[in-house]
Amino acid sequence: MAEKKTSPISKDNNSELVFTKKNYQLLIISMAIVVVGFILMMGTTDIYDFRKTLLAPLVVLFGFGFGVYAILKK
Repeated sequence: MAEKKTSPISKDNNSELVFTKKNYQLLIISMAIVVVGFILMMGTTDIYDFRKTLLAPLVVLFGFGFGVYAILKK
């Protein structure tokens, strides 16, 4: 019978994720904030409304900033 040969180099299949679970949760929250900002921009009302010109862009920028924080959080 043929003998099984085992290689001295065993592959370590312990693949680690780049981010932790908390990072992914924060990224999902930041995406939701950005989506809320774009939803605030929608509508057929006055284009120069406070909600569309100031509030919604600030919410979107906050969402992107929160996303950067979620990526850099250790």
